[in-house]
Amino acid sequence: MGSRYGQRNAFPRKNGHGTFPVRKGVYGLDKLTLTQETPAQKAVNSLYIEFYRRLNASPQGTCPVDLASAFVNLCHAQSCGKCVPCRIGLGSLRETIDKIRSGDGTERDLDKLEAHATAIADSADCAIGIEAARMVLTGLRGFREDYEAHIRTGECIASFMGVPCSHSCPAHVDIPGYIALVKEGRYADAVRVIRKDNPFPSVCGLICEHPCEAHCRRKIVDDDAVNIRGLKRYAVDNAGTVPPPAPAASTGKTVAVVGAGPTGLTAAYFLSLMGHQVTIFEQNKKLGGMLRYGIPSYRLPDSYLDADIDIILSLGVKVEHSAIGKEFTLEQLREKYDAVYLAIGAHAGKTLGIEGENKRGIMSAVEMLHDVGEGEKIDFTGKDVVIVGGGNVAMDATRTSLRLGAKSVKCVYRRRRQDMTALAEEVDGAVAEGCELITLQAPLKVDYDEDENVTGLWVQPQIIGDVKNGRPAPRNADKAPELIRCDYIVVAIGQAIDSADFGKSGVPLRRDAMTADPTGAVPGMPGVFAGGDAVTRPATVIRAVEAGKIAANNIDHYLGFEHTITVDVDIPTAPISLKSACGRVEITEREVADRKGDFILMENPMSHEEAMQECSRCMRCDHYGYGNFRGERKRQW
Repeated sequence: MGSRYGQRNAFPRKNGHGTFPVRKGVYGLDKLTLTQETPAQKAVNSLYIEFYRRLNASPQGTCPVDLASAFVNLCHAQSCGKCVPCRIGLGSLRETIDKIRSGDGTERDLDKLEAHATAIADSADCAIGIEAARMVLTGLRGFREDYEAHIRTGECIASFMGVPCSHSCPAHVDIPGYIALVKEGRYADAVRVIRKDNPFPSVCGLICEHPCEAHCRRKIVDDDAVNIRGLKRYAVDNAGTVPPPAPAASTGKTVAVVGAGPTGLTAAYFLSLMGHQVTIFEQNKKLGGMLRYGIPSYRLPDSYLDADIDIILSLGVKVEHSAIGKEFTLEQLREKYDAVYLAIGAHAGKTLGIEGENKRGIMSAVEMLHDVGEGEKIDFTGKDVVIVGGGNVAMDATRTSLRLGAKSVKCVYRRRRQDMTALAEEVDGAVAEGCELITLQAPLKVDYDEDENVTGLWVQPQIIGDVKNGRPAPRNADKAPELIRCDYIVVAIGQAIDSADFGKSGVPLRRDAMTADPTGAVPGMPGVFAGGDAVTRPATVIRAVEAGKIAANNIDHYLGFEHTITVDVDIPTAPISLKSACGRVEITEREVADRKGDFILMENPMSHEEAMQECSRCMRCDHYGYGNFRGERKRQW
C-alpha cells in the first residue's frame, strides 16, 4: 500500500545517534534557523549609513547630471532583476545620461531619456524602478539646462560651492573663519568677522534657524553638523562690547528706512557704514520689529537684542517713532530723502475664517506676543488655552501661554506632528513643558456661551492623504466633529502684511506682499526699495538680514557709489590634521520645572571645554579642498 510520501515505509527512521536524518525536500520544508547577519551584510549596511551621511551633506553646486548618473547606477544595482523595465531600462537610462555627461549626447538623446524614463515609471513592477525613473524625470524638469549645456559645450554650468556653511547662510557669513578665531580665544575678532555680513551676532547666536548646518561636511564623518549657532553665542558672550568699524566719509546722501525690524536695521547699519545718513521710521515704542514683539524673551532677552541695536544706532542712525499713512506718506519720504527702503515686516495675524471667530476670548498669536513684548501680559491663570497652528509662532504662543499661568495648553494642528513646520526642538520643548499636541484635527467652529465668551473649539478629525506639493495633505475623516473645551483660542496660522497704504501710493502688491526685483528695487518707483517679510512673506531672521544687506548694497549703487564692506582680521591657519569622528555638543536648557514659569533665558551656554571641542570638529572647508582652490573666503562685498 502506498503512502502519502509516494512509497511504502517512506517515513525516516532514527539513525545511530538517536536523531532523524535530514532529508531535504521530503516534507517540502527545511529546518528553521535563527537569522544571522553575515559579515558582508554588516559591511553593506555600514556603507549605506555612510552613503546616507554623504548624501545628507552633499555640497550645493555639484553637477546635477553627475548626480543623476550616480543615482540611477545605485538604483540599477538595487534591482532584483525580475522585470525588464527595471533590469534593462535603468541600464539604458544610465547609458544615455553618461553619453550626455561625456559631451557626446544630442538633443535626441534628451527626448529618448524622457521617453524611456516615462515608460519605466509606467511599467516597472515596484518602487525601485518606478521611483528611479521619476527621479530622472524630476531632474529633466528641474535642471534641463544643465543637460543641454553638456550637449552644447561638454561642460557643466553648475558652480561648486567649496564652503557649504558660508554658502548656505543667506548672509554668507565667514563661518569657518569665526570658528577658528573662537578656537584661539579671539572672541572680539570673531564678532567683527560675523558683523561684516550680519549686524545681529547676539540675536542669531540665540534664535537663528542655522541653515548653515544643513550641508556641513562634518556630517560625512560622524553624522552631526558643527554646532555653529552655539559657537556664535559663545563668541558673543565672551567678547564683551565690540565697537563697530569706523564709517566711510559722509556722502551727503539721505536714506529713509520704514520699519525697524531685522531687515530695516540691517540696511541702516550697512548704509551708515557706507557714509549715508539713515533715518528709521518705526511705529512701535521700541526698535526690533518681530525680534522684540514676536519672539518671547525666554528665547531672546531684551539685553541681547538691545546690544545689537545699540551698535547699529551708534553709527549715527536717526529714529522717528511715526507711522506711514498717519504722520507721513510715501510720497513725502521720496521728496525728502534720496532713497527709501520699505521694511515693514508682517505684523498682522491671519484668521481661520470659521463661525464664531469674532467672539470674546479668541486672538491672534501675533497680537498676543506683541502685547507680551510691550510688557502687557495677559493673565491666563487657571485658564484652558487652545493654540491653533504648527509653526514656530504657534510654539512661541504655546510656551508663552504656559508662562502666563494657563492651567492647560493644547496645540491643535490639522496635519501630523512630523509635518509641523516648527523646529523639532521647539515642539519637543513645548511638550516637555506640558503642552498637549492634538494633531489631525481641523478647526470647524467656535463654541461660545450666551455672553459670547469662548467655551470651546469644535474640530473635524482628519486623515492624512495623498502627497501634494511635497507634503501629505489631510482630508476630512469619516468621524463626527469633536469639542475641545477651552477659555481662550490663540490663532497662529500665519502672518499678514499691512501694506494697503503703500499700495495706494503706487507700490505694486501681490495680494498683500510688496513686489521687488532681486536687487530689492520696487518696479516703476526709482529710488524705492523693499525687502524682508513684506516682500517674501514671513521667513526667518537670517533671511531678513540677507534682504537688508542686499538692499544696502544696491541703494549705495543707486546713489552713485561703490562702497565695500570689509574686516581687517587675520584668520588663523588651518591645522595640519583634523580630529576624527566626535559627537556634537548639543545646547541644553534649564530644567523644565525652573523655566516654564518665567521669561528668563531658557537656553544654557556652552562651557569653555564644550566650545573648544566643537571648534575642533570644524573641517576648515575654507582651507581644505575646493574652498581653498577657489579662494572662497569673501573678504569684502
